[in-house]
Amino acid sequence: MSKDNKSHGRLAIRPTLKPSELMKDRPDIAGAWKAKVITLFPETFPGVLGSSLIGKAYNEGKWQLDLIELRGFGIGKHKDVDAPPAGGGAGLVLKADVVGPALEHARRGTPVDPTAWPVVYMSPRGKPMTQKMIEGFAAAEGMTILCGRFEGVDERVLDEYNVQEVSLGDFILTGGEIAAQALIDATVRLLPDVLGNSESIADESFSAGLLEHPQYTKPAEWKGRKIPDVLLSGHHGKVDAWRQEQSEKLTKDRRPDLWEKHKQGK
Repeated sequence: MSKDNKSHGRLAIRPTLKPSELMKDRPDIAGAWKAKVITLFPETFPGVLGSSLIGKAYNEGKWQLDLIELRGFGIGKHKDVDAPPAGGGAGLVLKADVVGPALEHARRGTPVDPTAWPVVYMSPRGKPMTQKMIEGFAAAEGMTILCGRFEGVDERVLDEYNVQEVSLGDFILTGGEIAAQALIDATVRLLPDVLGNSESIADESFSAGLLEHPQYTKPAEWKGRKIPDVLLSGHHGKVDAWRQEQSEKLTKDRRPDLWEKHKQGK
C-alpha cells in the first residue's frame, strides 16, 4: 500500500470552535423558559437541541439557552478549574472557588425558590431522571444545569447552592453535556405549543405510570405481519381497552419496578 493511502479513505473530523449559529446572542424574551448551562465545552451546544421541533421552538422564542463557560471563572494564568482530590486518589475535581462563582453568575435575576428555578448537576450518583421530574422542570420559569467533568465537583459547592443531582442512568459519560441536552430536550417538548398536540404527550410512556402501547401505521400488512384487527375496527372503546391492556403487559414484562408502583397507585 502506498503512503498516500494511510487514511484508508477516512475524512478528518474536527470539533467546531464556536457554538452553532443558533446560539448567537439575542435579547431575553419575556415569559420564555430558559436553560442556563455551565460547561467547559460550550461548543458542544446546541447539539441535538438545534434540530427538529426543539430547534424550531428556540427560533420562535419559546425557550432560550444561555451558555456559561466554566473556564472563564478559572484561576491563575492558566485559568485552572480543577485540582487533585483531597485525601489522594486518581483524577481531578472541579474546584469550589471556580464552580461557585459560575453558579453565582448564573443565578443573577433568577428566583430563589428552587421549584421556580431548579439548579441541577448532571451526575451518575443523582436521582434518576423521570417524567414526573421533567414535568416539574417544565413548570418552572427556567433552570440552571451544571455539566460535570473528571471525578466530579467539590461537594461544598453542591451543599452551598442547594444543587439537585440528576442522573441519566446507571452508566458513566465523559461529561454532563450529553445528559444536559437530553434533560433540556425532554423538558422543552413539554412546554406549551412546542409539540402542537397535547394528546400525544398524554399518551406517552410514563405519563400514566405505564409504558406506551405498541404503535402501527399503514400498510395494513408488511412482511406477513398485520396490524391487529382491533385497531382497524373503528370501535374506539375496544381500541382504548386494547391499548391499556398492552401498556400494562409491556410494563409488567419490561419494567416490574414501574408495574409495582402502578399497582400501588390504583
